Amino acid sequence: MGEVVILRHGETEWSRAGRHTGRTDIPLTERGTEQARALEPVAGTRTFARVLSSPAARARRTAELAGLAVDETDPDLWEWDYGGYEGITSARIRAERPGWFLWDDGVIPGDADHPGETVGRVGERADAVLARIRPLLAGGDVALVAHGHVLRVLTARWLGLEPSAGRLFALETGTLSALGTEHDRPVISSWNVPPPDAAGPG
Repeated sequence: MGEVVILRHGETEWSRAGRHTGRTDIPLTERGTEQARALEPVAGTRTFARVLSSPAARARRTAELAGLAVDETDPDLWEWDYGGYEGITSARIRAERPGWFLWDDGVIPGDADHPGETVGRVGERADAVLARIRPLLAGGDVALVAHGHVLRVLTARWLGLEPSAGRLFALETGTLSALGTEHDRPVISSWNVPPPDAAGPG
């Protein structure tokens, strides 16, 4: 059985600033481009049964720079819809809601383009992705190129945990991780691994 290889897209201006970036399509920064290119010796040399990407340009561009030919853009790989918190930092939210924590407290509704969603809904989308790719793993590895929070939720669901357990899996931009099995049980094979040639810290 193959592994699920997950790549978080490279840095954007909003990710660097800690601004919640759900459905707003922000391009990669120069450093994000370098991070994505640095993934190519690791990701681009593997053979994949299927490569799926979020529809976001930052994810598709990361896949391209990492040497991956995207077979399908999957809307279920979009980032968490942060609703009224789109583009806002956690620090600013906590100034109005002391102690706020995304994984526990969720988001508020936004406009028509950012209605917001619960962590449970993100979990349903992750489950749908996993249901589609599990049969493909019999033929080899499957790559998913997407975003920090949705990939953390997907990892929790791979492990059979509640979607909110995604809070346990910190995931930096421009990193590669792998989900596999051991004795037919789901495991994390590797996590949050930056490419050796990525420029700059963290």
